[in-house]
Amino acid sequence: MILYPAIDLKDGNCVRLYKGEMDQATVFNDNPAAQAKAFEDAGCEWLHLVDLNGAFAGAPVNSAAVEAILKETSVPAQLGGGIRDMGTIEAWLSKGLQRVILGTVAVENPELVREAAKAFPGHVAIGLDARNGMVATRGWAEETDMEVTELAKQFEDAGVAALIYTDINRDGAMQGPNVEATAALARAVSIPVIASGGVSSLQDLADLKATGAPLDGAISGRALYDGAIDLKDALSLLKG
Repeated sequence: MILYPAIDLKDGNCVRLYKGEMDQATVFNDNPAAQAKAFEDAGCEWLHLVDLNGAFAGAPVNSAAVEAILKETSVPAQLGGGIRDMGTIEAWLSKGLQRVILGTVAVENPELVREAAKAFPGHVAIGLDARNGMVATRGWAEETDMEVTELAKQFEDAGVAALIYTDINRDGAMQGPNVEATAALARAVSIPVIASGGVSSLQDLADLKATGAPLDGAISGRALYDGAIDLKDALSLLKG
């Protein structure tokens, strides 16, 4: 399993939200590129970036911060938030981003996801953000009547690189991930699944790994910044 350290960008800063609420943001670093470099130097093999403002605006907002991270680091990075058309997808991949994460458009324009995954095989992931098992879109502000697995299964033949499953109620709350739902999704689909939301201890990572489900990795943010998860111990656990 891969550990994906999360760098959530709001107003140019590296922040963490509490349960997805933009007005409950804690700034952890005002230099996202330096934070990304620190994660790379510690041994992280991937970076997970989110343009929070972009998710609400529907277009990239923190582009300067993302570009600075790409310039400062050499490990692959994936980015979500405000990526809703082919032009934006092409632009980010041309700048060195390894993977774009499509969330809202997976619900509102699934054909775009298929087109992008075909045009850029291995470089398109889907962000499945759920509240009480139902998919939420537009920066988690709008809830749909679609179940996570139902949406995921629509893309099994599309060549999508990964599914990033986030339980919104767990995100930033330091209460542990939704292990059962994450494992169930990983077993239900053939696309690699990345766990996200609430990963706050080494035990959480161990619990995810112990499910035996084909999980690609796990994303953690606040716990790494707070020191609740020791980065080197986490990397060792997931690689072992």
